[in-house]
Amino acid sequence: MPDRQIIDWPAWTDSPPGRYVLDWEQAQLDRIVSDVFGFHALQLGLPQLDALRENRMPYRGLVLDPASGASAPYQYPWAREAHAPEHAPEHAPADRSTTWCDLLDLPFESQSVDLIVMPHTLEFTSDPHRLLREAERVLMPEGQLVITGFNSLSLWGMRQSFGRMANRPFVPATRDQIAFIRLKDWIKLLGFDLERGRFGCYRPPLVTDKWLARYGFMEAAGDRWWPIFGAVYMVTAVKRVRGMRLVGQIKMKKPVLAPGLTPAASPTTHQEHS
Repeated sequence: MPDRQIIDWPAWTDSPPGRYVLDWEQAQLDRIVSDVFGFHALQLGLPQLDALRENRMPYRGLVLDPASGASAPYQYPWAREAHAPEHAPEHAPADRSTTWCDLLDLPFESQSVDLIVMPHTLEFTSDPHRLLREAERVLMPEGQLVITGFNSLSLWGMRQSFGRMANRPFVPATRDQIAFIRLKDWIKLLGFDLERGRFGCYRPPLVTDKWLARYGFMEAAGDRWWPIFGAVYMVTAVKRVRGMRLVGQIKMKKPVLAPGLTPAASPTTHQEHS
């Protein structure tokens, strides 16, 4: 696939490098979320990844924002264009409800969610600090936050930096990549304890399956000899509220749940206003 085609999230996730990254992230998430317990878990953005499929909480929701590139190519089911398919297929993961909202103003009560997964979501928001604050607000004490992102200190990060200068980015994002060290500082300032951090995808930023396969040996070598230079990182943090004692049951608001996601007929974002 030519580089110029890898310019939006849906196209990129279906490209060889996109599938390579998502396969690694899916495997890591399957392992991490299977050990997180509670009642409510949320995935913010990136419907191409089923981040909660191995989690066993009774409520596992997918939250999408029609204004966010991380929700592409989907839009409100009721905002379908006239030339869209008459019976659009359902694209929400099985056993999952879908909430459409502004990710910077989540429609959930404070301290009501046990697990939040944000796969590349910070890279598609205009205000990553505010999004992190919203995640901290809705998480219960001892709730877990899982974040994935592209590592700026990697071969992929270097290619992205040079590509943006030439208006030919290698990976899609609305903002610069957030360095792992910076993200650690942000979440610590919000009262989180970093539980674990992991890097992955050590092969060079190549665009074909053939060339990516040739560099498969770099996975084991990179994990051992240059672990912090993987193309992507995953951070798991725990919300600490020191001195707080929980009493009674915490309730959630009732957000508008969509029965499924409708593929967008065009790259234009549509938003419904009530």
